[in-house]
Amino acid sequence: MTALESSLLESLRPWLAAPAWHVALSGGLDSSVLLHLLARLREHEALPPLSAIHVHHGLQAVADGWPAHCQALCEQLGVALHIERVQVDGAASLERAAREARYAAFARRLEEGELLLTGQHRDDQAETLLLRLLRGAGVRGLGGMPPSRRLGAGWLVRPLLGVARADLERYARQQGLAWVEDPSNADTTLARNFLRREVLPALARHWPQAAANLARSAEHLRAAEQLMSELAELDLLASRGEGPFAWLGLPSLALAPLLPLSEQRQRNALRHWLAPLTLLPDTEHWAGWQDLRDAGVDAIPIWRLAGGELRRADGRLWWLSGEWLRQPSLPAAWDEPTQPLQLPGNGVVQLTGTRPAGPLRLAYRAGGEVMALPGRGHRDLKRLLNERAVPAFVRGRLPLLYRGDELLAVANLPGLDGSQHGAWQLHWRPPTSAQGLS
Repeated sequence: MTALESSLLESLRPWLAAPAWHVALSGGLDSSVLLHLLARLREHEALPPLSAIHVHHGLQAVADGWPAHCQALCEQLGVALHIERVQVDGAASLERAAREARYAAFARRLEEGELLLTGQHRDDQAETLLLRLLRGAGVRGLGGMPPSRRLGAGWLVRPLLGVARADLERYARQQGLAWVEDPSNADTTLARNFLRREVLPALARHWPQAAANLARSAEHLRAAEQLMSELAELDLLASRGEGPFAWLGLPSLALAPLLPLSEQRQRNALRHWLAPLTLLPDTEHWAGWQDLRDAGVDAIPIWRLAGGELRRADGRLWWLSGEWLRQPSLPAAWDEPTQPLQLPGNGVVQLTGTRPAGPLRLAYRAGGEVMALPGRGHRDLKRLLNERAVPAFVRGRLPLLYRGDELLAVANLPGLDGSQHGAWQLHWRPPTSAQGLS
């Protein structure tokens, strides 16, 4: 077994029990060598079923021949090949759109627990670190490409991150492998190509171990990010408890446990919490957190981020996105109150128990509503909502049940939801779509 094969097997040892391994095969040097190495390894090692996936974008004429090249390689190695053809919407960045389309196609192919193996190597990691450093990334970004991450129902794994490109090319020539070259890789107006062709070779002339050292620095930074994540989990522990409005189904945190922390620990905890929900803000935009945190008790502060909004209400931080950012339409007529009703942009409402007599209708709060309560007489709805500390962003979405002009119930609020009448209740299941990034 060659040193390269041994290194690859050691990288993949934790994944030997996976149901299947799929190689992302572009036809280029890196992925071709990866597939060839795996095909050789399976001759004397018990590996999961091996196949390859080629994604064809159709963005340039030369690429039309790549599927046939990949097919020939796979036939030579006895590996099944799946070809995925995708359409790329390059309205903003063609390079980014192509990458997103490619990984979406990969994700569709993966079954539960299966692996997508990609050929990124040590030089790619060095480029990534430099690129992100020049863009002003923080510790999380400077950790570079992780060795593994979730992708769809499976995992994306990069087993060659510790291998130099020169070693891959040496192996390919020794084995007589042919590979395709993407003409766009010569375009040095693209940032990564400029680093690869101009900057890293210049660094290597003065510091021969530049790429290896940069990749090692990325490892150190990933370790630092892991420590920061563990600290964030500890700092968030007291904030994660559910409040009285857990039924809203919204991500939320108690604010009070965060306040004694230093500014940097607050930011670290919030970055960790927000990471699955939205693109994280840059350094200057964190002033929005200070404004949200320090606003007066009676204020209704909002911190707008790329994927939604962070609100503060009654001592908690609330993450709103998707339908929660849009004003719901007035509900349609409720002709069958015994059946659940889909509210436009606002979840589902349902009556349980023996429905009240008379024609019923639903509405949202407009202001000035009054409700009759047994033993308390008529009370302003605003005051009743204040008594229950209902967050301001919820009040305009709570379904109200009327009989004529009489307000009978407010969904989900004990003592106001119809239970005061004894025989029925008004239930609301709030919207749950688009609550964060996948």
